[in-house]
Amino acid sequence: MDLGKSLSGLWLGLGKESRIPKLDLSKVPVKTGSIYPAPYAAMMAGRSSLRLGDAGALTQFGANLVTLEPGAISSLRHAHQFEDEFVIMTSGELVLIEDEGEALMRAGDCAAFQAGTGNGHHFVNRSGAAGSFLVVGTKAPREVAVYSDVDLRIEMEGGKARFTYRDGTDFVGPK
Repeated sequence: MDLGKSLSGLWLGLGKESRIPKLDLSKVPVKTGSIYPAPYAAMMAGRSSLRLGDAGALTQFGANLVTLEPGAISSLRHAHQFEDEFVIMTSGELVLIEDEGEALMRAGDCAAFQAGTGNGHHFVNRSGAAGSFLVVGTKAPREVAVYSDVDLRIEMEGGKARFTYRDGTDFVGPK
């Protein structure tokens, strides 16, 4: 039985011809770099991602397949005020660092970060091979994240980012 054909016309109960979309990962652009201000942007070397949620035109949540080369970090350690995050390791071995300590993460391991807890987290690749994870998170209309180890905060609204110090004044460089 062709599952795609059997679901045709039934997807979401719309009663019209429809198919479950399969993303061709080879056609999803690889994103590198960072929107972080200097000097933090340079710390993201060795991190790349596929913006799968964007490629699938999702609007309610984001889904990114992130790859960290040996020695790379996923982000500055951060905590979200309004957005939940869920991570599942897909390959390799990474270390999750959060406020409560460290945890070795391997393929199949999961972690969940509830919005508003203040638990700063990120992943570090201390192994000799690349590691990857799928991260899924809410797309809140407004988001604020605070970075645990540096005096930095980001406000996201309407697709625009504003970096400040924790006290809310504009970020002009590390203090």
